[in-house]
Amino acid sequence: MTTAPTARHRAVGSAHTRVEGREKVTGAARYAAEIPFTGLAHGWLVLSTVARGRIRAVDTEPVLAMPGVLTVLHHGNAPRVETDYPGLLGTKPDPTTAVFQHDRVPHQGWPVALVVAGTPEQAREAADALVVHYEGEPHDVVFTADHPRARPTGGFGPAVTEKGDLEAELAASAAVVDAEYTTAEEHHSPMEPHAATARWENGRLELVDSNQGTVWVAGELASLFSLDPSAVRVRSEHVGGGFGSKGVRAHQVAAVMAATVLQRPVRVAMTRRQMFSLAGYRSPTAQRIRLGADADGRLRALEHRSLSLTSTVHEFNESASAPSRVMYDADAHHTVNSVVSLDVGSPTWMRAPGEAPGSFALESAFDELAEKLGVDPVDLRLRNEPERGPASGLPFAHRNLSACLREGARRFGWADRDPRPRVRREGRWLLGTGMAAASFPAGAGPSTAAVTAEADGTFTVRINAADIGTGARTALTLVAADALEVTPDRVRVRIGDSDFGPAMIAGGSMGTRSWSWAINLAAAELRERLTPGGTVPPEGITVRSDTTAALGALAQKERHSYGAQFAEVAVDPATGEVRVRRMLGVFAAGRIVNPLTARGQLTGGMIWGISMALHEEAVRDRATGGHYGADLAAYHVAAHADVPAVEAHWVDDHDPDDPVGIKGIGEVGIVGAAAAVANAVWHATGVRHRHLPIRPDRVLLAGAPDA
Repeated sequence: MTTAPTARHRAVGSAHTRVEGREKVTGAARYAAEIPFTGLAHGWLVLSTVARGRIRAVDTEPVLAMPGVLTVLHHGNAPRVETDYPGLLGTKPDPTTAVFQHDRVPHQGWPVALVVAGTPEQAREAADALVVHYEGEPHDVVFTADHPRARPTGGFGPAVTEKGDLEAELAASAAVVDAEYTTAEEHHSPMEPHAATARWENGRLELVDSNQGTVWVAGELASLFSLDPSAVRVRSEHVGGGFGSKGVRAHQVAAVMAATVLQRPVRVAMTRRQMFSLAGYRSPTAQRIRLGADADGRLRALEHRSLSLTSTVHEFNESASAPSRVMYDADAHHTVNSVVSLDVGSPTWMRAPGEAPGSFALESAFDELAEKLGVDPVDLRLRNEPERGPASGLPFAHRNLSACLREGARRFGWADRDPRPRVRREGRWLLGTGMAAASFPAGAGPSTAAVTAEADGTFTVRINAADIGTGARTALTLVAADALEVTPDRVRVRIGDSDFGPAMIAGGSMGTRSWSWAINLAAAELRERLTPGGTVPPEGITVRSDTTAALGALAQKERHSYGAQFAEVAVDPATGEVRVRRMLGVFAAGRIVNPLTARGQLTGGMIWGISMALHEEAVRDRATGGHYGADLAAYHVAAHADVPAVEAHWVDDHDPDDPVGIKGIGEVGIVGAAAAVANAVWHATGVRHRHLPIRPDRVLLAGAPDA
């Protein structure tokens, strides 16, 4: 039969519903905790109740006598694991994954035991009954901007960047902003909690999991348990949200330990409350911004100092000065990222790590500078467009922020805005508008893909991608269809299996770009091998690609997605209530593969920005080291009633030097969103809020300037 495509089809850029949509809405799509296994046992994690100390004893005998209990694993009997190996990005893994290896307790919620039983109910009842004796020690969980143990640290960039004489340029400036901003601790709560099932089959370890990269998880498990990489397989077909938290966590390692001891499949799932201790979170930040500008608004000085917290066992830096290293240049340009180690769990990546809290401080400070200068906030940003990366010195590949600012202002009706604060009213409500700019890196990671021409005229793509709810499976179907010059219904994309080979994780807004690159290379070679009128053998014809060399040949430039967010809020000065009435984002994010799912990603990011600005705040109890209300009853997120008309649009954004043309959209939507809301609250009330979230009590305590 004829298999070579003869006509050009363009699927990329047109709206397509999810290829797995029917399975998801009918319940046929099974998530990690739903897949059945013969002889399945269930593990329940027991977490420490002290914030620092040692385990003196674990009373296992009464629990082992309870109905259905199979074993209790703890530091005295658990399998030993290897911890001295390079993890993801060459850094050492979070020691939280090396569970039950010692009697030390570094924070409340540290895993101290795993109870395994025949049913989840039996495991939970037994875990609740397990008595663990501790020797407590003094702890420190209080995060302050002036903490004496704070230290500069690099993280995912240098700890310090600096050029020019900061103090001299500030002294010579016509207007100066010097302000401190704080953001709250935020927690991961994806719709699908973390869950994993481990089993051994024919000498090979298999993990069915909910994660953001099966090769990542498989590699870490192989290193931890000293296994050959080929002896580990990780599958993760459907994932109900990730946002940075679904990497290697304690529950996966505990499941493997229990499956090894019992020689039967074992499933471990986190509860929503356990996720506050085990799933990672966004560190709170304390940031100081100093800006100095000429009377015409040109920046002379920019300083951005950020402090975040980390645990005592693993360093993670929320690099909040990152936006300042890209967005605006100045004659004197200084940035610093610092951390302080406390007796708390390890923070981790969360949607736009660094950029989300950093942009709140930077873009709020820019709004304050615009007010002092009497310059329109949009115009001030346009006047400070840099020609090269302020910190890196690299040229920009294609910086299209100006188009976002201008198109966003046009669509929002910014020109009709009265810049004076506290002048618009509607009944009891004070109305205000605000805006902010955004950027997020557009990177790519080495990836492999295999594309097979089947004998029936269809094509199968195998790539170790992860669809964490973003619509990646659908986007890759469209990319493959165009690369093969066929219609999408002739393409089947299989993802989420470490046996498919190495590929970029779903993180850093790099997934679709990285995977599409690999698919394009494989598809191009396959098309060359398919002869017009030729036949395909029953086993098909398969071509495999690897983008490592292509990535290495890419010129070093500053590559980013950009955006501009605009918000209108209403504030009740009598109750302190803040309502976002409408929000608009305009983005420059390269080729938009699927407008339907892309718009959902961008609006979802902005909604999270609303939640960050007004609601999300985890509070620790100084006495116990734990959280107050570690659940979704006490930890508030933006609900449907909090979400107004949110619109996302994009401008043409083509980089002629980019062979893929796709940039990330998963994270740029949240960057700038919280600042836009905060700036709108200032415009409504005349009071600047530099501390998130902007709770009603803070609005009331701040009061309002004299009318």
